Amino acid sequence: MKIHEYQAKAILAKYGVPVPRGEVAFTADEAYAAAERLGAPCVVKAQIHAGGRGKGGGVKVAMDLAKAKEAIGNILGMTLVTHQTGPTGQHVKRLLIEEGLPIEKEYYIGITLDRALGKNIMMASTEGGMEIEEVAEHSPEKILREVIEPGIGLGAWQARKIAFALGIPPTAIGAAVKCLQALAKAYEDMDASLAEINPLILTKDGRVMALDAKINIDDNAMFRHKDFVGLRDEAEEDPLEVEASKYSLNYIKLDGTVACMVNGAGLAMGTMDIIKYSGGSPANFLDVGGGATEDQIKNAFRILLSDTGVKAIFINVFGGILRCDVLANGVVNAARALGVQIPIVVRMEGTNVELGQQILRESGLNFTIADGMKDGAEKVVALAK
Repeated sequence: MKIHEYQAKAILAKYGVPVPRGEVAFTADEAYAAAERLGAPCVVKAQIHAGGRGKGGGVKVAMDLAKAKEAIGNILGMTLVTHQTGPTGQHVKRLLIEEGLPIEKEYYIGITLDRALGKNIMMASTEGGMEIEEVAEHSPEKILREVIEPGIGLGAWQARKIAFALGIPPTAIGAAVKCLQALAKAYEDMDASLAEINPLILTKDGRVMALDAKINIDDNAMFRHKDFVGLRDEAEEDPLEVEASKYSLNYIKLDGTVACMVNGAGLAMGTMDIIKYSGGSPANFLDVGGGATEDQIKNAFRILLSDTGVKAIFINVFGGILRCDVLANGVVNAARALGVQIPIVVRMEGTNVELGQQILRESGLNFTIADGMKDGAEKVVALAK
């Protein structure tokens, strides 16, 4: 789950990460009142779940209140297009108004999971304000890494090592160490999958501050964080993905024409690949899970059909916990209830596969039974065209 910058900063501040004074606003009047309270210079920042806001015109520094009012009018309500929103952009419904700070130097700090190591790592760079992907591609030597040992956390010596390597002045080392350790502690406590401060700044008067903050929380840990549920902004998410989450369906919308319904994330990824290899384009990632019920299958169908770009459906299932006959009954009932008109190709293997195929054949509905993944992919791609 992604959260907004102002929400991330509020959480980090509780752990001791220094953040600028700021207020969130949902209307132009609220935003201007916040600017008056904070005084000039101030910064007007669009709050959307995407990076690159500054390049897209969603972040403006106002040197006086007149400029602040102008920036508020321009940003609030705009459709902000960045490299992460895609060409359709994202509608700006809230702003963060912050005090302006005199910046001496910018740094990048981030924590995420290194899957090769099986441990979290803190990354740091002197190239603050830049996309870390760009730094990694063009100047990988400028990225510092420190492994965070499970059960131990980020040691003070590691934080000092990073601070000195970044060239932070000796007078600010202590503040930087506290900030880095606080970030690591917040990351662990929140069950985050990403915690990023870009940029972390050194002000001209020697203060260390988190000028920006991005936190992603692991959805699988949300049962431990009921207090975070209210932080979710469904308006920032794809409506079909929001709907799928209500039924514990792992769904991600894509731009293709072949809808996929699969049980198991690995098989789902393989299914998407083989559709591409067969000349088609997947319309989604959908993992119904190993223990899907008929109700979940029905709702999965409804969500797939809500995508107007879908021209055919490929059901690719290995019957283990989810038996093939249970799947077949669920698919037939869902297709009848929803009045499915587009072609459906089914490839199933595993428990009760013969019974499952018999149920599909005798349903009288428009099912094509495939003999293996390759055959299924080729058939569904042809039907989608």
